Amino acid sequence: MRCAAIDLGTNTARLLIGDIDSDRLTTIRIEREIIRLGGGFSHERGLSDSAQQRAMDCLKRFSEIMKEYGVQQIRSSATSAVRDALNGPAFVEKVLEVTGIMQVVIDGDLEGKLTLKGVISGLDVRHDNMVVVDVGGGSTEITISGEDKTTYVASLPLGVVRLTEGFGSVQSMCARISDVLREFKSEISAKGVIIKQDSVMIATAGTATTLAAIMMEMVEYDYRRVNNYLLSKTEIIAIYDRLLPLEPRERLLIPGLEAGREDLIIAGILIILNVMDCLGFSRLKVSDYGLLEGLALSGGES
Repeated sequence: MRCAAIDLGTNTARLLIGDIDSDRLTTIRIEREIIRLGGGFSHERGLSDSAQQRAMDCLKRFSEIMKEYGVQQIRSSATSAVRDALNGPAFVEKVLEVTGIMQVVIDGDLEGKLTLKGVISGLDVRHDNMVVVDVGGGSTEITISGEDKTTYVASLPLGVVRLTEGFGSVQSMCARISDVLREFKSEISAKGVIIKQDSVMIATAGTATTLAAIMMEMVEYDYRRVNNYLLSKTEIIAIYDRLLPLEPRERLLIPGLEAGREDLIIAGILIILNVMDCLGFSRLKVSDYGLLEGLALSGGES
């Protein structure tokens, strides 16, 4: 069956078109666009008009591509920015009216479970125990699993857009990250959630894939080279030290850093490094697979 999956994130919108046969996904085309749907977000007003328009224009383009490929089923999700916005429901209605695409607003728990499903589908080696970290624009999902089954999902109010626009300085962002992770650590301790010694940390979404692309000095993004790439904490710190002194526009000269991430990458690296410290990991595996593939394979589960 020809299907499409759309992940409408706080920073990036992504489209996957593929064929599913016996729970196996064959990807035909992937499109992505940085729309910064959560840009200019306020708890009083919700999604800004300009951000909604960027998302709408992108989804119109996605709709035309899906028609071109004869898509039979669409699975489309909206995450942190839309679920946190007062005008989120109105935005979802408008998207349906204008594009014909039904956006399902998913909570952090389902987002984590679908991300795990997608990550597993792209692994080169099976890992019995994993901690999957999905650093998004508005939230970070940490999914702890054993033997490919979800045991715990935490959706943390830490995202690259949320941190960059809301806190600004490195010092303020670090303080916020530390506060949130302290609560997270207390929660998993109270619930008896154990991260086993042989667990592997797998990082997915834009920050992680960008770090891998920078390490490989990748002028043109190649998901096949990025997926399953191993990064040490030392290497991530070296990239951070290289990027921090630069102005955002100067960072764009570095191969592997995509336009639209130049002002957000510092926040993303800080989240990843702090999570590694919090959970005791010295290296991670990068996954290009994640929520998008999980959606495609989900059969519309909720």
